[in-house]
Amino acid sequence: MTSQLTASAANPVLRVPPAAPAEAAAYFGASLAFHADVSDVAAALAADGDPGFVVLDSRSTASWDQGHVPGAIHLPTALIAEQARDLLDPDVPVVTYCWGPGCNGATRAALALAELGYQVKEMLGGFEYWAREGFEFETWEGRERRTADALTAPVDSDDCGC
Repeated sequence: MTSQLTASAANPVLRVPPAAPAEAAAYFGASLAFHADVSDVAAALAADGDPGFVVLDSRSTASWDQGHVPGAIHLPTALIAEQARDLLDPDVPVVTYCWGPGCNGATRAALALAELGYQVKEMLGGFEYWAREGFEFETWEGRERRTADALTAPVDSDDCGC
């Protein structure tokens, strides 16, 4: 037992032991209620029919003009309290995004919407991963698509297998 404790203390990954399986299941299940990934959002938007949610870009107008998810609603976080009720149906879930994983703007937008009573999820990876995974986006000049980055998306399949 002492050797296990010593090994765990020296190992930064196991310095804090993993949660019990039931606690881990509750945490990861809850995480999926709060987050959607770029590929799943893209697949739902590309499917025939209503995806059952709207996508909201919470960035500035200059950022929106650089590129955004086609069909997204542009509503900067600072304007959510003032304009959400005019732009969003309170019965339709909202998926927020901002620049990317290094930005918490989508989280702030999701919080503002939840405080107004909206069902909301945050799109993990934001616009950065939307573009890096090779999905079409709109700019002030028109539509664009970049080659998928092999470090973020499968390049020879539509399905990453996860």
